[in-house]
Amino acid sequence: MSDASIWEKATLGAGCFWCVEAVFQELKGVLKVESGYMGGHVVNPTYEQVCQANTGHAEVVQVTFDPDQIDFGTVLRVFWSTHDPTTPDRQGADRGPQYRSAVFYHSPEQRQIAEAVKQEASAVWDDPIVTEIAEASTFYPAEAYHQDFYLNNPNYGYCRAVINPKMTKFRSAFADHLKQQ
Repeated sequence: MSDASIWEKATLGAGCFWCVEAVFQELKGVLKVESGYMGGHVVNPTYEQVCQANTGHAEVVQVTFDPDQIDFGTVLRVFWSTHDPTTPDRQGADRGPQYRSAVFYHSPEQRQIAEAVKQEASAVWDDPIVTEIAEASTFYPAEAYHQDFYLNNPNYGYCRAVINPKMTKFRSAFADHLKQQ
């Protein structure tokens, strides 16, 4: 494993963080995935506050990855392929600004890559991509019961109905990028 000093972070919002977390936990080169909140104006928001849609936060995952094993562009290609980035404030039945599509960049280089890969991804979608690309602000970890949700609750109704189909599609499309099981 590479030196921790070169690990990078990607902070991504793509609907319910349970779905996004499940995808990125299976990618080769990803060292850690943590669900949380970013992009709002309330300090230390709770899930209940974020769900009221008045804190400005998005549900996000913060992905720590080894750029020697997976580059930021590939992280973003997975991101734009595993949710619908054309629906403002919505993913499936999950509605509200906390479910918006967002890339919170951690460096000017990440911003450039995000803009380029967004342009690349726009060729795949019929409707315009509405993904917000903004500078990362304070990341607030979600409550403990949200962490590793899919791994810990695979038989939960939402996991079976929403996350399982997403994971099947993801695993097929990105088989070469999966961790050894």
